[in-house]
Amino acid sequence: MLYGHLDAARTRAEETLRAVYLRSGGTRQARVEREVVAAEQARRLARLRAVERGLCFGRIDDVSGRTLYVGRIGLRDDEHESVLIDWRAPAARPFYVATAGDPDGLLRRRHLHLRQRTVVGLDDEVFDLERMSDGDRRTLVGEAALLAALRRGRTGRMGDVVATIQTEQDRVIRSSLQGALVVQGGPGTGKTVAALHRAAYLLYTHRDTLERRGVLVIGPNAMFLRYIGQVLPSLGETQVVMATLGELFPGVRATASDDPAAAVVKGDVRMARVVRDAVRARQRVPRGDLEVPLDGLTLRVPHETCVRLRDRARAVRLSHNMARKLYVTELLKELARAEARALEESLRLAEMELEDPELDGPLDLESELDDVDIDLAARRLWQEPPVRAAIDALWPELTPQRLVSELLSDPDALWELCPSGLDWPALVRPVSAPWTDGDVPLLDEAAELLGEDDSAARVASREAAAEWSEQELYAREVLESTGLLEEGVFQRADVLAGRHADDGEGPTTAERAAADRTWAYGHVIVDEAQELSAMAWRAVMRRVPAKSLTIVGDIAQTGSAAGARSWAQALDPHLAGRWREERLLVNYRTPVEIMRVAADVLASVAPGEEPPRSVREGGAEPRAVRCATAGLPALVAEELAAVGDGRVGVIVSDARHAEVAALFPGEDLEEPVVALTVTRSKGLEFDAVVVVDPAGILAQSPQGGQDLYVAVTRATRRLTVVHDGDLPEVLSRLRS
Repeated sequence: MLYGHLDAARTRAEETLRAVYLRSGGTRQARVEREVVAAEQARRLARLRAVERGLCFGRIDDVSGRTLYVGRIGLRDDEHESVLIDWRAPAARPFYVATAGDPDGLLRRRHLHLRQRTVVGLDDEVFDLERMSDGDRRTLVGEAALLAALRRGRTGRMGDVVATIQTEQDRVIRSSLQGALVVQGGPGTGKTVAALHRAAYLLYTHRDTLERRGVLVIGPNAMFLRYIGQVLPSLGETQVVMATLGELFPGVRATASDDPAAAVVKGDVRMARVVRDAVRARQRVPRGDLEVPLDGLTLRVPHETCVRLRDRARAVRLSHNMARKLYVTELLKELARAEARALEESLRLAEMELEDPELDGPLDLESELDDVDIDLAARRLWQEPPVRAAIDALWPELTPQRLVSELLSDPDALWELCPSGLDWPALVRPVSAPWTDGDVPLLDEAAELLGEDDSAARVASREAAAEWSEQELYAREVLESTGLLEEGVFQRADVLAGRHADDGEGPTTAERAAADRTWAYGHVIVDEAQELSAMAWRAVMRRVPAKSLTIVGDIAQTGSAAGARSWAQALDPHLAGRWREERLLVNYRTPVEIMRVAADVLASVAPGEEPPRSVREGGAEPRAVRCATAGLPALVAEELAAVGDGRVGVIVSDARHAEVAALFPGEDLEEPVVALTVTRSKGLEFDAVVVVDPAGILAQSPQGGQDLYVAVTRATRRLTVVHDGDLPEVLSRLRS
């Protein structure tokens, strides 16, 4: 029945869209109306096509006798009665929050399991058996939906959990848009998927606010983003940009990693001052007077004049490249005057040599120049290569890439600019070195300080604003004349004007946002946020001026040497008094048997942290196996056979990754086996995990213990630790 309504809604949208595209010509009002309807139907059709899989997943029966079905979107029948409730709607909330202690008015909650368009299983949770009818009692079936979902094999992609959201996750999802929400949760607590569903909920609840500004999701690595990539589209949401920290700066894709020492220095907030001083150091004055040879003359500007012009350009508090425009303009005028003085001096010399009586009398060419003469002379001088080279040497036009690469390859500059206590030698590298994740916040900082000469863009912007005002006025007239305003189809003329301005050929909101470093997002989600350095947080905060964020992570899993030691340390510099914390305490992923091993590791690296409580028992006992690299393929094959159609993750120390990855070359999470470093495994999960070289993982960085904690908590069913030397003491539980 529900799929029938879905098909009918799709057909209506397709027919309407087809009919709209067939229209042609007409008045301007007709064209606007056509574009509005086309945009709206295309958007609706995309959502209807995205929810085919698992359209309906729940039913609730309340004490009043009402039955509601809960699904990915809302649907109505031909009489406009609701037949399916959107999971984000207030009416669907009892499906997620009802408990035995507080059933929220429900008699029963039913989970439906679909394969394509067929119901293949039901799970009932009863809250008041006495009040149920005999007929309903006889139809009770199933087991808890969550545990059933956890028993399914991994597929290489994160599935949505819209059908199995738990009460503590629902608090996260439906938390208000304002301010920053920190979701602190240990391994397997579902914090990532709860945050993604929060994005879908916010887009549903605050669509006017967020759809035009978009949502940014920052993940720890590209593999993680591929893993979660289908969650939001499956919930009907597409206005989302997904990026790693290394992709936040348009035009740069950082793929290399810093060693721990360099990561610590690059992540130190004092690097903001280093970058600022590096910019100021490129605003130079000559050691003496500025001398520019030109056509046999020497144009000379006094040293004190150069200092005055530099200080004046700095005083206007514009970005470097915008202030350069003022500096260049004023210095060219001084050079024009210098040219007049040089020409006058040349003529005097000629008079003295020729003793020509016609040249008698004082010359004062400089005083004879008026403002028009000076401007013309300045423009002419700007076309002269020696003049341009001299000015560029004093106040060059800079790109962030040029500034940062030249700074990091110049030991003398680093020594001079870095404050005491900052390990500047750790930063030195060749000018052609590839960009790292730690470089991106430095590039972002440089871009803020350098800016761009946007004179032409500002003229275009003023013209576009005037045109926009005209469009908005006309849109309001259309709304009033067609009755769409009163019918509630559009509440704001600017929305209609925006639809009209979009000819359907341009980039989407997400595409425009991803290409614009200065884009202000409506909401930002940061996953594995404990890994971000102080400098990285500065870059993130620039992208969300309203400071509406979902910050997801676990302090106990901090693997970066530059990462957070506490949420207060990371966030208070930007959000003091404006962030709140929700803790997820239940581990739905990792069996009790594996969590016992993980708890030993956690106790050694973060004694004050409590591991999340696992809700599952009965997994295979984790084991330690002494094995050389050559024996890994046979051992992994054994694990793969044990999990059937599931996935095996081989997590190995950085030092031995290349060696092990050669045995398991697959790089796609949909492959049965994939070999990863700990960093690349963050946020992922596998049916079975084989941890190789635990001693190497512990020793590879100051945060090696946290890395090992991450590695042993990626498994949903089986854990094997492979070692060819002594087993680390922290894993002594596995010796038997």
